Amino acid sequence: MKLMLTEKQIRVLRYFRDYRNNRGIAPTLDEAAEALGVSKITIHEHLKQLAKKGAIFRDRAKARAVAILHDPDADEAPTLNLPTLPLLGRIAAGRPIEAIEDREDISLAELVPTGDKVYLLKVRGKSMIDDHIDDGDLVVVERRETANDGDIVIAILEDEEATLKRFYRERNGMIRLQPANSSMEPIYTSHVQVRGVVRGIIRRFP
Repeated sequence: MKLMLTEKQIRVLRYFRDYRNNRGIAPTLDEAAEALGVSKITIHEHLKQLAKKGAIFRDRAKARAVAILHDPDADEAPTLNLPTLPLLGRIAAGRPIEAIEDREDISLAELVPTGDKVYLLKVRGKSMIDDHIDDGDLVVVERRETANDGDIVIAILEDEEATLKRFYRERNGMIRLQPANSSMEPIYTSHVQVRGVVRGIIRRFP
């Protein structure tokens, strides 16, 4: 997804990205202001706009709590003018193909949602394997800050880690982030930021 960022916002975003990649933590506002030759207030305003546009997640209660959600230099896949593919029949395991008399063309946009609020994330790990989401798959995510029980979400935890899990509200006010892997335990937390809901999966075969 292409975010509409100003050149100054991109400069700040690149600095925070590179700093975090090199040191494993985000810079403070003072460090960023000194490195970029601007005031601390200017950095604060840029981060505010970047968070509003969905490029970062920031916990204002912590000095170094800036998680990068968008890389301004990453290759962007086109989302417009998606081609169509012919639907030639229906197949069930162990039975012949049932032909369709009138050929139907299906737009890939009907299978993969697109739009300003939709983007892709590449899955790392097997915590959702029982939901048929495997390591290396691409999940189609709708950018949202709310979720319903049972939704598969992109969640940001208090330690700034992003995770892919099913979302449930518990009666005691806690949030349960449930993996789809019997060997893994759920995550219980009182503070989580939902950044998107999964709307589909794309898998490439070798």
